[in-house]
Formats: sequence, C-alpha cells, structure tokens
Amino acid sequence: MQGLTEFLPISSSGHLVLVEHLLGVIPSEDITFEVFVHFGTLLSVVVVMRKEIVAIFRSLAKALYGGLLSRKFYAENEEFRLALALAIASIPAATIGLLFEDAIASAFTDPKMVSVMLVLTGLILFLTRLAKPVEGKKVGILTSIAVGLAQAIAIVPGISRSGATISMAMYLRVSPMNAARFSFLLSIPVIGGATLLKTKDLLLSGFGAESFLHIAIGTVMAFLSGYVAIKVLLSIVQQGKFSIFAFYCLIVGSLGIMFI
Repeated sequence: MQGLTEFLPISSSGHLVLVEHLLGVIPSEDITFEVFVHFGTLLSVVVVMRKEIVAIFRSLAKALYGGLLSRKFYAENEEFRLALALAIASIPAATIGLLFEDAIASAFTDPKMVSVMLVLTGLILFLTRLAKPVEGKKVGILTSIAVGLAQAIAIVPGISRSGATISMAMYLRVSPMNAARFSFLLSIPVIGGATLLKTKDLLLSGFGAESFLHIAIGTVMAFLSGYVAIKVLLSIVQQGKFSIFAFYCLIVGSLGIMFI
C-alpha cells in the first residue's frame, strides 16, 4: 500500500488512514517498521530516476568545485537549472512539514475528512483535462515555486502529493512527462527528509519488537511496489491518460463519505 500509493496520484497518507480504519489497526508508537518501509519507497524512486540524479550531481559538482558557478553556466546547463528548481520547490513542504506536520496530520486523521480530501484530489486530477501543456516545456523557477506550494498542501492526508505536483505543473503548461519526472525527483528530498526524521526518533526511542523478517519483507515490498507504481504512472502519463486516476479518487472518496 505504501509503495503503490506514494507515487500513484491517489494519496498514500489518505489510503493508510482508510485502510487502518477498515482493518481496525490500532496505532502504534513503535515506528521501526514505518522507517524501513519509507526507506524502501525512497530506494524505488532513486533506482528509477538514477540517470537524472547522477546528471544533477555532476552539474552541481562542476558548478561548485569547478569554479563555473555563474549566470552563463545556469543558462547553458539544464541539469543545474533542474537542481535549483528542485531546491526551491522543496522549501515550502520542508518548512510546513517541520513546523506543522503533526498538527495537520492529527487534524485530518478522521476517515470521513480524508474521504473529502480524496474527492478534492479527484477534482484536481480531472481538471488537468483543461490544461494546455506545451510539448517539451520544463519546470522553471516560477513554476517550481507553485509546484512547491502544491506539495506543501499535499501534507494534508487525502491530498495526493504526486497528483497535486504533477497537476500544478501541467496547469502551468509544463509537458506531462516533464511534470511527472520533476514530481518524482521532488519526492526524493521529501521522503528522504521524512525518513531521516523518523530515524532520529527511532534512535531516541529504541528499536521495536518487529522481527527482522517482517521488516525485510515490508522494505522489499515497498521498494518493488514503488518501482512498479512509478513505471506504471510514467506509462499512463505518456499516453495522455493521467486524469483517469480522478475517477478512482472520486469513487473511493464518495464511498468513504457515505459509508464510513
């Protein structure tokens, strides 16, 4: 569930709230399993986007250690522009996550409210049908600010992070494939940061009672399902069918409002 819903535009946090409610899962203070599952999800996006990640780090190394950091280098180096856009887009979510995530998450753990947010996600996805992206257009500085704000809003359970960020980029006429790739790259600092914070809490509280086998299986499943989800979403976006996820979110959200 974590791996699939983290990257498909259907809200991982919202689905986890709904599934825990339906299965009667009692929340636990032990976060050992959660940390490793997030780590598995992080690995999946790093593997899929490894070429882009290597190119970004090479451009940063060339700029910082090669003495090439200049306006001209920025204009000529696409990977450096991408790195800067990712850094800017990460700021809103990082700020809100550090200051208000617990308060926001606790306020929206009600399954019915999460269902309402899923309906909202469905509407956001459906409206991408009205977007008029330009073929080949990529995320620039101003667009990265808007995408970063969309990602910050997606801290609310039920609002899909990938759905909000890809949709926002498409509204601003970024091509669907470039919007999706930017969203996946943008997830790395978010998931990585969350994993580090949870790891810090884990080190302070101590490891839980889960067996190594359970943790290993959870991590591998999160990695594999995350990998599949990214590949599936990229294929669907390439076919121009991104908005089909709107119907799923609208149906699940509506059922949650009516029956939960």
